[in-house]
Amino acid sequence: MRRLAGARHAPGDWIQRARIVVASWDGLRVPAIAARLGCHPETVRRRLHRFNGEGIDGLGDRPGPGRRPRLTESERGQIIALVDTTPPGRPMLDPWLNGLAAAEEEDAPGVWTLDTLTAAARAAGIEVGRSQVRRILLKEGLRWRRPRSWTTSKEREFAAKDPGSWTSTRARRPAR
Repeated sequence: MRRLAGARHAPGDWIQRARIVVASWDGLRVPAIAARLGCHPETVRRRLHRFNGEGIDGLGDRPGPGRRPRLTESERGQIIALVDTTPPGRPMLDPWLNGLAAAEEEDAPGVWTLDTLTAAARAAGIEVGRSQVRRILLKEGLRWRRPRSWTTSKEREFAAKDPGSWTSTRARRPAR
């Protein structure tokens, strides 16, 4: 316990709680421990009471309220990584077929949608719903849809619509 109280590479909350216990073993009273460690006396009392009842396990945090997340961080990461992959229905250039396009699944959509992302996640063994996939991607700030095809083009001759004639139009003066 004394080693933990003097540790530098342990969780900070465990170090603080170990210092409370060690100070109590050294004969300090609750108000003196609280003043030395900069916490409230009631915190010192609760931590000592938990340590006396549970031992070293009483130093850790108890689980918080609420339901535990159903998906692990690894599963959430797999869902997020799906967005960067090529959808199964998108044609890909195949150098062996003289540049002809071939898709993995001809009937699948060529772009990611929430439904196709959900199906791909389920195929990877992650039981997840469409709305949950949407919440995960929105929380990460990811777009699962591609930009509209008519707003951009890869063709050289394509020119975006020019801005309006605001530079040649005189500004209206506010009425006084």
